[in-house]
Amino acid sequence: MIKIEAVVRPERVNPVLQAMVDAGCHGYTYFNVTGRGKQQGVEVFTGRGGYFAHRASMPKTVIFTVVEDSKKEAVIEAVVNAARSEGGTEIGDGKIFVSHVSDVVRVRTGERGEIAL
Repeated sequence: MIKIEAVVRPERVNPVLQAMVDAGCHGYTYFNVTGRGKQQGVEVFTGRGGYFAHRASMPKTVIFTVVEDSKKEAVIEAVVNAARSEGGTEIGDGKIFVSHVSDVVRVRTGERGEIAL
């Protein structure tokens, strides 16, 4: 099983979630976070005097799911295509982290492994 964690722009969450479902991903969790990567924050216009302040961290949304190994590439491709900004070259579009999951346990039934997904 594979855990996929995607850090995306908050305004891209709904298209990303729909693309994941279309790619065969049945469940996911997402939450809003604040952080920074290569984007290093942004300059923010703060008032009348034309003052710009540096905002070191940016709002992002983390979406994570666990899928069968066979769905890994389809879900990753779906997230990349849905999260990418128009033109596809903007810093801050996000990152995807992929890791192996050794086991999953469904609390309600005690089922383990892929059947618990």
